[in-house]
Amino acid sequence: MKNRETFSSKFSLLMVMIGATVGLGNVWRFPYMVGKFGGTAFVLFYSFAVFVIGIPALMAEWTLGRHTGRGTLGAFEKGGLPGGKYVGMFLFFVVICATSYYTNSIGWVAYYGIGQVINAFGGTINPAAILPPNDGFNGESLVLQLLMTGGVIAAAGFVLVKGLRKGIERISKFFIPLLFGILVILIIRAITLPGSSAGIRWYIGSFKLEALSGSAMAAALGQAVFSLSLGGTFMVVYGSYLDKSDAIPGNAVITGIGDLAAGLLAGFVIFPAVFAFGLEPASGPDLIFQTLPKTFAMIPAGWVFALLFFVGLFGAAFLSDIAAFEVLVAGVTDNTEKTRARAVWLICGAVFFLAIPPMINFKVFVPWDLVFGSGMQTLGALLAVVTTVWCIKRSEALKVFAMGSGKPFPVFLYWWMRIVIPLVILFIGVNWVLESVFKN
Repeated sequence: MKNRETFSSKFSLLMVMIGATVGLGNVWRFPYMVGKFGGTAFVLFYSFAVFVIGIPALMAEWTLGRHTGRGTLGAFEKGGLPGGKYVGMFLFFVVICATSYYTNSIGWVAYYGIGQVINAFGGTINPAAILPPNDGFNGESLVLQLLMTGGVIAAAGFVLVKGLRKGIERISKFFIPLLFGILVILIIRAITLPGSSAGIRWYIGSFKLEALSGSAMAAALGQAVFSLSLGGTFMVVYGSYLDKSDAIPGNAVITGIGDLAAGLLAGFVIFPAVFAFGLEPASGPDLIFQTLPKTFAMIPAGWVFALLFFVGLFGAAFLSDIAAFEVLVAGVTDNTEKTRARAVWLICGAVFFLAIPPMINFKVFVPWDLVFGSGMQTLGALLAVVTTVWCIKRSEALKVFAMGSGKPFPVFLYWWMRIVIPLVILFIGVNWVLESVFKN
């Protein structure tokens, strides 16, 4: 086994882990899910799901990575899952496909940020020009996406070549404090807008039990899995970088709280501003790329706040993207003789090539997202938890869970992971199939 880097400090560990979880899922997906499923009830149930489902599942994925010393390619096989070698290969392919469309989305965010600056100084750029058409083909959109996606991939490559401590840790320690600082500034501006109180009441002060339908609960559970970057990929490879002194339970709780806080703060930025100007909170995925820019345009010096928002959104998304790339890079370096630098640029090329199909239009992009993002992520999370608590010997698993904490791991929590967590993740997956595949 090759020597493996470990995190240089607890602070670095937390910045990297929170960075991996706080991506588009928190600052983009969470607000529009809140809008779609009716506000306060969804927020409360989602917060509950993070603690009782998300954090224990996160512990399981870290334990799988720490126990095996491998990422997706190798962890399932060494963990004893039947057919684990092929499961790892399948999830490795899924991550390549998911990283491609996700990186493309980050390019959109970067272009929106650039557009705010250009328009503020007299330009006439239309940031929405980068978005794929609903159907058909648009040459301008494709060229812009190729340029921006290529730039994001190159930036990721330069970070990844430097490794865990000199690359991933440093960029995480820069972007995570910056993100939370930007969110605080934007919240202050949003809640001081006339009429913003209606948005705050709708967001956290209007609990209606009837709004908590089966679909809403399943969506909240799925969001907990999605926002914590579970899926047998990101957190497994980062778990393999844990030192023996790093306590899994405590760090998982802090990571979960940081992830949850980012989503909740993003809601305090978006909904007070949207309500202040009478716009629609339930506008779906367009909330960030269509509705919110209209909101910023109505605020004095709104371009400054729009730029801050898209810079923060880019930073959050970029760190998650780095985690996705690291799954792939570690897979190559763990299982071949290639140097890290060669592995990085090989993976960058593969991701860029596979990013092209989802650029064509949303009829390609949306199914790509549903299959390689939401659907396969749920499957990967289920397999990771099952491998950790059903395939690894119980005494060994408990030992790894407890490592660094100085006290035994709670046995009831182990059984919770063994029985409840797989059933809940299976429920999320079944609901996803019914809603995304069979629903008319």
